[in-house]
Amino acid sequence: MDDFDDCAPCAAEDTSPAPMERGHVNRRDFIRITALATTGAALAGSLPTQVFADDSEEIADSLHLQEATIAQLQAAMASGRLSAQTLVDRYVDRIKRLDRGGPHVNSVLEVNPDAQEIAEQLDKERKQKGPRGPLHGIPILLKDNVDTHDRMQTTAGSFALFGTPAARDATVAARLRQAGAVILGKTTLSEWANFRSTHSSSGWSGRGQQCRNPYVLDRNPCGSSSGSGAAPSANFCAASIGTETDGSIVCPATANGVVGIKPTLGLTSRAGVVPISHNQDTIGPHARTVADAAAVLSAIAGGSDPRDPMASGPVLDYTQFLKKDGLKGARVGVARTNGFGSSPKADAIIEEAIKAIKDAGATVIDPANIPTQSKLGGQTELTVLLFDFKQDLKAYLANRVGVPIKTLADAIAFNEAHASTELKWFGQEIFLRAEATTNLNDPVYTAALALSHQLSREQGIDAVMNQFNLDALVAPTGSPAWTTDLVQGDHFTTASSTPAAQAGYPIVTVPAGFSFGLPVNISFIGRAFSEPTLIGLAFAFEQATKARRVPKFQATIPLPLP
Repeated sequence: MDDFDDCAPCAAEDTSPAPMERGHVNRRDFIRITALATTGAALAGSLPTQVFADDSEEIADSLHLQEATIAQLQAAMASGRLSAQTLVDRYVDRIKRLDRGGPHVNSVLEVNPDAQEIAEQLDKERKQKGPRGPLHGIPILLKDNVDTHDRMQTTAGSFALFGTPAARDATVAARLRQAGAVILGKTTLSEWANFRSTHSSSGWSGRGQQCRNPYVLDRNPCGSSSGSGAAPSANFCAASIGTETDGSIVCPATANGVVGIKPTLGLTSRAGVVPISHNQDTIGPHARTVADAAAVLSAIAGGSDPRDPMASGPVLDYTQFLKKDGLKGARVGVARTNGFGSSPKADAIIEEAIKAIKDAGATVIDPANIPTQSKLGGQTELTVLLFDFKQDLKAYLANRVGVPIKTLADAIAFNEAHASTELKWFGQEIFLRAEATTNLNDPVYTAALALSHQLSREQGIDAVMNQFNLDALVAPTGSPAWTTDLVQGDHFTTASSTPAAQAGYPIVTVPAGFSFGLPVNISFIGRAFSEPTLIGLAFAFEQATKARRVPKFQATIPLPLP
């Protein structure tokens, strides 16, 4: 491959808050740019020892950017104390100071060069017609696997998708625009949504390098939606959009101490999103509060989409289910075999959370174990994902022009040709296994898919919820964040996302407590399209506990000296 037409310089080379203008990049320039990105990754390992002060300035009157909710921001704009333009400026300035400078969280891959102009038009519209709804003028970041038809790239973190921007918005991006949101930019993610290597570091990509955890910078932000979890936690946006195949919304939520909603399969359209599996991929919000996450979900969820045949579900205002007494009279089961037992620190926090659920008036059935838990995940799930990825990626790439690849085989070859940039830290073992699959009519695939659904749905989550007449199951979302390790890869200890991932069922995860300054969330898991119930339970828990803390960008957890 001699050159790349219509490419822009790499975001890793850009030190301003806005991305550089698109222009022609030949092969020599591409190599130079990626060499700079690789050098940046090596320098990233040198962390300062101090805690970075968060000097968030006042927005208007008594309202501060830090921890401001969507409702508060909307009220300030309605009263004339704040404009969308000012809000965009403040978030961009904060990204410049704290994400790209200072502690260098590296959660924002690219800032939308048109964000200020979009905000200006929305301010004019507000004055002339009033707001479109709760998201009018609200800045939201999108994971960099969500297509936007603008001057931004959509790359899934890989230079193999770097080139001409997408020809059309993803459906979720279009719906956010229709709701009046300002798409502020794209977030850093695990390259190819963490479906490239068995030894990867979550939050690393060839294009974006390593995202950090805003609580403790040398800790991992978890999951492929790493930047989408870190950015709202660090108050770089009002909310963000992440994607999940198995854990990549809920794990970044727990690692970064924010709310995450992993919706029912198909409740949000996957059209225009770089895929892994049409049988497990979902799109959902990260936010600092359940109310904010519910507001974003209301804008992107429900209805049909000709671009995603599986898109379905009700069109609802999910904020109507936010009730402080939502746990009173609820029946909640504790899934003791799902995520417990591997992290004593997470277990201790969840035990306190279970007590809070009881104190809020719920009946707790403990244990309420998923009967098939030991049979979930593993080769059955992986077989489905490997077959789906090869076919789904080809279908997605058919709608992208001006990028270097058209198939998974092309992506593999691209990585091999640019190994110093793309394969420096870990390989592409999963890519190679997916490329070796046949097609979706293969009996190996159809049997694995049927078994996956059977074990996770009627014999799994549905079975235990029917047995005990439950409104939800609860489990630890994950463990406290591990130290980022590009040499050995991720150090997962526990997670509870797999049953709902295979079933295509929803999870709402909420901050529950802290261990040594690192957050741990509790997951509320339910049946298909039970988001109203889960949001109600999660909101009541949040209001009863108020566990979230503001991250302080601590460099590391100091080791005690003898």
